[in-house]
Amino acid sequence: MSSQRSSFRRKEKPAFERFKDHCRHFTAFMFSNVGIILLVTFYIIGGAFIFQRIEIFEYERLKSEKPHRFVARNFSGECLSRIWELTAENISFFDHHAYRRRVNDVLLDYQRAIVKKQLKGPDVEQWSFSGAFLYSLTVITTIGYGNITPHSEWGKLVTILYAIIGMPLFLLYLSNIGDVLAKSFKWIYSKVCLCRICPGVAKRRIIRERRKMRQLARALQMHDMENARGSSSYSSTSSATSSNSSSSEYTRSSRQSSSLVDIPYTESDSDIEREIRGSTDEITVPVTVCVFVMVGYILWGALLFGRWEDWNYLDGSYFCLISLSSIGFGDLVPGDRVITADRDKVEVSFILCAIYLLLGMAVIAMCFNLMQEQVVHNIRAIKRAFKACFRCRTS
Repeated sequence: MSSQRSSFRRKEKPAFERFKDHCRHFTAFMFSNVGIILLVTFYIIGGAFIFQRIEIFEYERLKSEKPHRFVARNFSGECLSRIWELTAENISFFDHHAYRRRVNDVLLDYQRAIVKKQLKGPDVEQWSFSGAFLYSLTVITTIGYGNITPHSEWGKLVTILYAIIGMPLFLLYLSNIGDVLAKSFKWIYSKVCLCRICPGVAKRRIIRERRKMRQLARALQMHDMENARGSSSYSSTSSATSSNSSSSEYTRSSRQSSSLVDIPYTESDSDIEREIRGSTDEITVPVTVCVFVMVGYILWGALLFGRWEDWNYLDGSYFCLISLSSIGFGDLVPGDRVITADRDKVEVSFILCAIYLLLGMAVIAMCFNLMQEQVVHNIRAIKRAFKACFRCRTS
């Protein structure tokens, strides 16, 4: 009993080694599929809290130190006063062209002030939790609507650091989740679309592949026989060793080609079903199916945002396409129904908006991955066809 206890104590690892093992397991979990989703989610939530506190604190500080900057200016009244002063100075209209030029300058200044005020937007109302969350999301996804921007120096500095860390993290999220979605969608497509809904398509595909393999085997056998005949007639005056090597090569190639030709041509349902199940991992999803998935996801988002934001179907589709492609013009953004003026209030529609964008970019990555596999498969098929054509011509 004492020997067992001593051996158990000797096998127990030190505390530092156990700590390293736990850190290694935690790191592996955080960069797994589930861990990367949680990491991106908490990273966006943490960034929302950070940006909200920084901008609100900076706003309160400037408001207490420089209150004159936050007094609402009457741009229309100032413009009318300046025009009236110019009119009073030129009451006789002695220089009519100079008067019009100065009035035009006053009107241009008024237009620039109004545009600057509209682009700047509200000072602190935009930094509610919903607005800060949307800002963090658009930073790491590189959408960048531009309707919410930091005005403080600390906010700009934190944005730089946040983007440097967040963008590679989001690319890792797209790579992992897009690959998982691609494998899952390929499995569903191979099991459902090719086996249960339309089994005749899978049966014809298997028969077509068998016929192609048989034709290729016959062509290879004829080509090897022609080469063997030409080499035997050419090497009749050579030594016995070369004739033995050519005969061995001929017998080896004939055995390989005969093994390909002897493929059983059975069309029973059991054999075809067995081949279908064995080749589901090698199925490529057609490009039309991927395009249909992307268009369907965009139209579904257009329906949702049209209900939340009172947009028409065209504006909703336009917003979804611009957002999911990370173009982000910023002319249409989630507005009054999603970003609330309350700093601590979070709308359910806003949560669904964030989930739609995160999941949608992963779906787009999945579709691009599947389309890339289909294009590579078609290019390889064309390459094999060209090789077969040139081989037949040379033979």
